[in-house]
Amino acid sequence: MSEKTIALVTGANKGIGYEIAAGLGALGWSVGVGARDEQRRETAVAKLRAGGADAFGVPLDVTGDASVTAAAVLLDERFGRLDVLVNNAAVVGGFPQEPTKVGLGTVRAAVETNVYGVIRVINTMLPLLRRSASPRIVNLSSETGSLTRQSAADADFGFLSAAYMPSKTFLNAVVVQYAKELRDTNILINNACPGYVATDLNGFRGVRTPEQGAVTAIRLATLPADGPTGGFFDDNGVVPW
Repeated sequence: MSEKTIALVTGANKGIGYEIAAGLGALGWSVGVGARDEQRRETAVAKLRAGGADAFGVPLDVTGDASVTAAAVLLDERFGRLDVLVNNAAVVGGFPQEPTKVGLGTVRAAVETNVYGVIRVINTMLPLLRRSASPRIVNLSSETGSLTRQSAADADFGFLSAAYMPSKTFLNAVVVQYAKELRDTNILINNACPGYVATDLNGFRGVRTPEQGAVTAIRLATLPADGPTGGFFDDNGVVPW
């Protein structure tokens, strides 16, 4: 078994996911680049390796049971365990998203990737994580999923959303339940808000760079044994539910 820390980052071929993989690779970790598109995945792996990271490709579609199972088999055969799982893959779901106009297919698409996909990956990878001495799970959420911030009188996220934002609220609720079930284990699970990052998810309208957006996820991926679990964090600390 490898002495290196083994990490898997979903949706790691671009944007925030790529920068998380780069940041973990810079620590000397072996990082799996999880992505659906073969060409984009292998391009990202080559770029990471050129930068000195020990990166490898993991074919992975978080919306497919067979794909996620195959990814777990790959990790098991290659390393026998998984130390850190970063669930970064996400979609907006489509438009319009105003509550009175949104289609159920739009809501379903957001939840399928942003929630069901996370649950699918966690549960499939859990046996491998349990073999780690210091397992960590980090899920990329968003402050737009915070009911406290959504309901503030001066809240303005740029658009109304009955799909993407609620999917992140759903994800936030899920992590609380995972933390409760896993509280007697050494698995720490938390959600990270990257801030308003310029990525193709928002048409590159964000004000932060992917490198900046990766900071909190990397911090949560490297928590010590006495670190928090079941929390929601950004660069400034705790994000209110």
